[in-house]
Amino acid sequence: MTMLRQPAAPPAGEDGGAEKPRPRRLRPAGRRDIALLWFAIPGLAAMLLFHYIPLLGNIIAFQDYQPFIGITHSPWSGLDNFGVIFNGDDQFLRALVNTLELTLIQVVFVFPVPIVLALLLNSLVGERVKKAVQNVLYLPHFLSWVVIVALFQQMLGNTGMLNLFLSAHDLGTWSIIGNPDMFKALLTSQVIWKDAGWGTILFLAALSRVDSNLYEASAMDGASRWRQTWHVTLPALRGLVILLLILRLGDALSVGFEQILLQQTAVGLDNSEVLDTYVFNNGLVGGQWGVAAAVGLVKGAVGVLLVLGANKVAHLFGEEGVYRS
Repeated sequence: MTMLRQPAAPPAGEDGGAEKPRPRRLRPAGRRDIALLWFAIPGLAAMLLFHYIPLLGNIIAFQDYQPFIGITHSPWSGLDNFGVIFNGDDQFLRALVNTLELTLIQVVFVFPVPIVLALLLNSLVGERVKKAVQNVLYLPHFLSWVVIVALFQQMLGNTGMLNLFLSAHDLGTWSIIGNPDMFKALLTSQVIWKDAGWGTILFLAALSRVDSNLYEASAMDGASRWRQTWHVTLPALRGLVILLLILRLGDALSVGFEQILLQQTAVGLDNSEVLDTYVFNNGLVGGQWGVAAAVGLVKGAVGVLLVLGANKVAHLFGEEGVYRS
């Protein structure tokens, strides 16, 4: 009678149990990964040098800082520099209100423009036409704000192309540059013209990942082009839109420092002062270094809290947000 052999028991470890499998060793990074790490070092060094190390300078927010004696010898002032925030300084409140108004305007009118442009570009059939339009839309992003402001002054200034045309046809003139009532609309139009095309890159990348079978299936079910956009395209962009909105909230209190500073003298501080220009005018120009640092520190802290809060709300609605908790 043939006896069946029992399978051999696994070798026992020192504790008498089965020997545990040894963890696999991580493979060393290949040449490609090492090259990428070497290329990343300059960027990381620049970020460390210009973004993280300067954070130590926020200590002057708690000092009566004087540049000629330095941080180590400047007397401590406690929370005195934060008085402009907690006591409701008129100039600070004016800058805060202008900042919040510009932030709200740009979120409502500027943020959706790249989405609409991406949808329009994605609907173009010819690749050559699409690339040509993209190149035209991307170009303003690479121009400095000095050039942008100069172009708008040449077009919309009191002696610009628009007013010269209107005067030549006896249609009067239209005051735009230097008009306080038009200043926020002017800033918004400049931001749209400069950065809307560049903002389409991420949305076009997300649209390229949408499965074409979904459009074919919806077309077979009788869905119109608008229905396909509403039920297929926009849901594919939802995660990216939420992510960019959260990141935008982190930068909500920063609204175009260089752009506003170049045009501030034309409309006055009452209509153009924002938190960034307030820090510049009171710190570098006015010499109130501690007050400027205190305002900048609170602005950064509020931005962090806005990102954390918005990310938590995104998790409640089932989205990943910036990071997973």
